[in-house]
Amino acid sequence: MTPEAPTATPTPTAPPATSASPTVRQVWTRSRGVVLAFVILLVAAVAIAVVRSGAQHGSLDPRSADPKGSRAVAELLADRGVSTRVVTTLEEASTATGPDTTLLVARPDLLTDRQQDRLHSTYRNSGGRTVLVAPGAPSVGTLAPGVDADLTPSYDSTLSPHCALPAARRAGTADTGGIRYATDAPGADTCYPSDGLPTLLRLPASEGDGDTVVLGAPDILQNERLDQQGNASLALQLLGSRTHVVWYLPSLSDDSATDAGDSSFLDLVPSGWLWGTLQLFIAALLAALWRARRLGPLVPERLPVAIRASETVEGRARLYRKSNARDRAAGALRSTTRTRLAPLVGVSPAQAHAPEALLPALSARLRQEGQALHSLLFGPPPRDDAALIALADQLDALEREVRRP
Repeated sequence: MTPEAPTATPTPTAPPATSASPTVRQVWTRSRGVVLAFVILLVAAVAIAVVRSGAQHGSLDPRSADPKGSRAVAELLADRGVSTRVVTTLEEASTATGPDTTLLVARPDLLTDRQQDRLHSTYRNSGGRTVLVAPGAPSVGTLAPGVDADLTPSYDSTLSPHCALPAARRAGTADTGGIRYATDAPGADTCYPSDGLPTLLRLPASEGDGDTVVLGAPDILQNERLDQQGNASLALQLLGSRTHVVWYLPSLSDDSATDAGDSSFLDLVPSGWLWGTLQLFIAALLAALWRARRLGPLVPERLPVAIRASETVEGRARLYRKSNARDRAAGALRSTTRTRLAPLVGVSPAQAHAPEALLPALSARLRQEGQALHSLLFGPPPRDDAALIALADQLDALEREVRRP
């Protein structure tokens, strides 16, 4: 009896690739929260811009007629023959100082350390008057040496002079309550005290007839407060002692504000940020040590309820997809397939993952070339999701072929 020639078993073919890309609906479902938050933020920004568009602007600007502006002071000075010129750069302010000029610095705290040094060296012995409006701790020590700003502001807005300065005595009570100062400068006039500390100082220059006036609050210069108390009288006397007023409005767009000189990046970083960063680093290190001590071997636990195998497989598959772990998913599929195929072709479970033991047995069983089986069971990870799906289908077809009697 002639033995029947073995029939060649066709190589399992891959089914048509299935697109695993998310649909438009899935993309919208995942991203709608972020889009909604962005829309809410945009609407809030537009609403704030609309509300603030009618708000006050030009604070302490002698060209502004807003309540916080200072146009009224400039008009009163003009009626008395005192001209007012607005400058926004340090260069303009420095070149405009002189014995017949009053330099008013509207927001001294906006000046950098280098700007403060340059400005003070310019007006120190110029013979003119310099008025500093509400300088705080960052600037008053440099612009008015010998003066310190108290951390506690004045609780009273309207104060009495209680000093011998003629301008203050003629003006009487005024709204100078704001930042309080302490000074040991010789010959200084200390006016409008609040709890023992003055809110207005006049410091005579070490040389010449110039002086520096430190004003603790901007109220006497604002349009809405000018007609109250003796504010107008005090403002006109402080600013009208010279024929010209240079009104300096410091701007962040000034080129001199970005001049760091020879300072390095670490020199420009405030010390508080450095200490804060060090504290955060130490806190992160301690948190890492605390979390590391809690790590240990895995402890198996009995689940309180029975979970179907399909739910476990689906959950793990979603985790793999979320992290794009196609290599791990393909490895798990191939390992499980090899473990199930080994007993069917007479290979021990211990040799199931050895290509030299499993592939010859499979080739003899299926009458196939070992190269195709090696690529299927031990090949590289798939390039994309579609290739992963095709690999799963091919492994399933191979197992069905081996189990076929």
